[in-house]
Amino acid sequence: MQDMDVDHAGTGGGVSTLASGVSLADREPGTGVRPWLDRRRLIIAYAVFLAYAAADAILSAGEDQVWAIWAACGYTAALLLLWRWGHRTAAALVSVALAVVAPLLWLSVAFRLEDGMMVIERSASLLLHHGSPYLTAAQVKFWLSYNPYPPVMTLFGLPAEAGLGGLAGNAGVWLALGTVAVLALAFRIAMPASRRDALLATAVAVASPVIGLNLAVITTDPPVLAFMLLSLALSAVPAGTLSAIPAGTKAAAARTAGSGIALGVACDLKSTAWLAIPVMAAMFAARDGARAAYRFLAALAVTAVVLIALLDPAVLFRRGAVVALVQNSVLFPLGLTRYKTPAESLLPGHLLTTMGTAGHVASVGLLLAAGLAVAISLVIRPPRDMPAAIWRLAIGLALIFLLGPDVRFGYFIYPFGLLGWLALTQVAQGTPEGACKLMNLDFHHVRARWKPGFIPFPRQARGAEARSPASVQHVVGDP
Repeated sequence: MQDMDVDHAGTGGGVSTLASGVSLADREPGTGVRPWLDRRRLIIAYAVFLAYAAADAILSAGEDQVWAIWAACGYTAALLLLWRWGHRTAAALVSVALAVVAPLLWLSVAFRLEDGMMVIERSASLLLHHGSPYLTAAQVKFWLSYNPYPPVMTLFGLPAEAGLGGLAGNAGVWLALGTVAVLALAFRIAMPASRRDALLATAVAVASPVIGLNLAVITTDPPVLAFMLLSLALSAVPAGTLSAIPAGTKAAAARTAGSGIALGVACDLKSTAWLAIPVMAAMFAARDGARAAYRFLAALAVTAVVLIALLDPAVLFRRGAVVALVQNSVLFPLGLTRYKTPAESLLPGHLLTTMGTAGHVASVGLLLAAGLAVAISLVIRPPRDMPAAIWRLAIGLALIFLLGPDVRFGYFIYPFGLLGWLALTQVAQGTPEGACKLMNLDFHHVRARWKPGFIPFPRQARGAEARSPASVQHVVGDP
């Protein structure tokens, strides 16, 4: 069997491969060609990654520059492996090692702990000693007194609070490990027929500047994105046959509930995931019916409430804890508290806030208007499948980040990550070229020896005979 990890330059080996005993059954039902995982497109992707890292190494400073230097070396090595030998998995793993693991360890040792990680570790201490990861309004003395994260983010600070020192107790290391584990699960669910494709897609995603930079310099967004992608993976209708999915096919009830649970975790990690709730609920309602949407929302709500009760138990018996939760995780990110974050950017929303109270009110008003526009679009034209939901969510988040009062450029990990997921997981089926690749056939050879009355392409094939290796060989033959 042809090595699935190496893209060979020749295309004529497909027919002889079928003749030597490889059948369509060897490629589990539902498999197809994933365009962004082939050698040519990976070379293009890594060239773009390298250009970004090179520019960042020249234009940035501090931690970003350290990451960029390491990443540029990793992307260069990956390009060499792809260009010279065509080893896709090896290239992706090398890029992960040099663009993520090495700079993460370097920065964790050589630089002081990030403000966000200090807040997370403090929240773990507050939870264990006072039953809530938040300081009350009377205890807030400056902007770092706030904890802008919902309760689940506290989990990453528990190893240090448990007494683990060094890298073993570093919240950023645990954050990176959790992100990679959830991403791997999401890609495995999205690619059930090919473990190699799932591994390759996970490695490419982790190594990309979108996720790799955020993991290496330790931001809190990667695990949130990972759980959002897990929710999307569970929401997709799995392909069960080589033919097209019949219209009206619904996701299983367990997958719908699982999607709600995953998004519930994401929403309890960071408020940036909240926009996904109405978008995905509208998709379930339009595609699977109102009952599926209610099941999704019920699973999400139960998950969110249970996690808050477990990780902020003080809210169950202290009104002040409820106020602290809202003040820290809702009002502070919106810039509506006494002390405001010093984070700056050149995005329109933040520039408005520099104009004083009127500018801040205008920024919040535009933010609400963007949310309202997304809501109206969901009513007028709800997304009817997972790709449509991803596009709606990516556009909505991009608008919110552009117009929000206190938003960093790093938040664009979400729209870029969502579109990257769509590119990596979509299957190119329904075209003659894609079908021939699926069956290890040379498309030009098939077209040259075409016989009327036989349709060898998966989307059109009907019956076992049409999909059998023998009937395919009858059409294409041997030259």
